[in-house]
Amino acid sequence: MHFQWYPGHMTKARRMMQENIKLIDLIIELVDARVPLGSRNPDIDELGKNKARLILLNKSDLAEERLNDEWIEYFKEKGYSAVKVNSKKGGGMNQIRAAIQEACKEKTERDRKRGILNRPVRAMVVGIPNVGKSTFINSLAGKACTKTGNKPGVTKGKQWIRLNKNVELLDTPGILWPKFEDQEVGKKLAFIGSIKDEILQTEELSTELIKFLNAKYPGVLEEKYSIEHSEDGYECLASIAKSRHCVVRGSELDTEKAAAILLDDFRSGKLGRISLERP
Repeated sequence: MHFQWYPGHMTKARRMMQENIKLIDLIIELVDARVPLGSRNPDIDELGKNKARLILLNKSDLAEERLNDEWIEYFKEKGYSAVKVNSKKGGGMNQIRAAIQEACKEKTERDRKRGILNRPVRAMVVGIPNVGKSTFINSLAGKACTKTGNKPGVTKGKQWIRLNKNVELLDTPGILWPKFEDQEVGKKLAFIGSIKDEILQTEELSTELIKFLNAKYPGVLEEKYSIEHSEDGYECLASIAKSRHCVVRGSELDTEKAAAILLDDFRSGKLGRISLERP
């Protein structure tokens, strides 16, 4: 399988981020806890030099807990603040406010020395598609968030959301596409749904997922779908189709439908907590 991206979007998003980055103190970067490195955009390190950084392992309830903790340590060793979250269910949200203050400790200290007190931290949320940015922003801002309107000196049209008296969020979230030279990374991003399924061969993708699961999480498929073990991806897909009564024209097995079921079960956590990368 070959995965390709749309560089057009990327240049536009990058340019937008370059303009906005001057206005903020903190970059909050969302990554998918199942693929923490693969779901990062390497440009952010370059663009965000000299800014405080907070990395959030979102969808952490779908990844192995032990590996979540290892990844948190990994990012902390690299000098980032890092927190596990689950924006959909609101998990880890209470820790975020403290993490923001912690990440911006130096800035607050500098402000204090210059006699600037209580200036809110300005943050920008970035991440690749489907990593859960909108859900996160809505969950963090809650219903009480108020747009603070245009500020003098800030490009017209940019809105700031005041989360509380200490934090303001720039509500033009940066969508950056991951740049991957490595097709393995592309494959993992396709597994989690960051690449549109319409442009992929669903059956081919699901046989790749079967291969991964057989190697790293043996027994998961057999247990979930009550099937016999098979190393052959297409054979396994046919068994899933049979087990889930996916048939077309009488008795022909609908492996395309079985592939969609498998990908959906993986993405929603129905196969259990599965991590695609280890630190």
